Amino acid sequence: MTEAPLSITLDRNSPVPLYFQVAQELERRIQGGAMPAGTRLENEVVLAGRLGLSRPTMRRAIEYLVDRGLLVRKRGVGTQVVQPRVRRPVELSSLYDDLVQAGQRPRTEVLRLAVERPPHTVAAALEVSPDTEVYVLERLRYAGDDPLALLHNYLPLDLVRLSEDALTGDGLYNLMRAAGITMKIASQSISARGATAAEARMLGENRGAPLLTMDRTAYDDVGRVVEIGSHVYRASRYAFELTLTG
Repeated sequence: MTEAPLSITLDRNSPVPLYFQVAQELERRIQGGAMPAGTRLENEVVLAGRLGLSRPTMRRAIEYLVDRGLLVRKRGVGTQVVQPRVRRPVELSSLYDDLVQAGQRPRTEVLRLAVERPPHTVAAALEVSPDTEVYVLERLRYAGDDPLALLHNYLPLDLVRLSEDALTGDGLYNLMRAAGITMKIASQSISARGATAAEARMLGENRGAPLLTMDRTAYDDVGRVVEIGSHVYRASRYAFELTLTG
């Protein structure tokens, strides 16, 4: 898929650097669907000449979008638009909610729904005795048609009634809210590692491909532990965002 000749209006009197003006406009078009995945850009020399920019300025704009995961350079193909990453704010929300908000059409495959005794470490985190049965969930979450994340969760049995149909059709946090649970606060850690063979197979990645990991313990408004989550995400399709203030 080849992009029509690129036309961007630049404000040369603006304090915003020209490369960033170009990058912002291209990002807007990619995120908005005007430049779908697979669209090829003309080469840097042609683009720079068309926009009246130097080649280094044009290259910097493209490199910015490559770093953002919106463009990729392929030998023999050139610069091409890729499927944008799902960018998730680090806050007390669910992946399902964030995908809906981003227009990514979430879909869930329930791999496992069981009631059993948890490992001792999980029982301690849930603040229940080791012989207490809890829900054990394993789900594969899609964004559109692309597998995005493997989700493992443990929940107390007395908080919400879960079924495979309910988990296929809705997000876990939505089901918990519908049961009257008010999510209040969570302790969360984010890291990264390589994909195991099983994870790679389910997520459509190569073995050892980078995965983002997120471990969360969530509490309700009366201080009960209501969920333990251990999730892995494809780093090629997913990113966490943080807003820092000083």
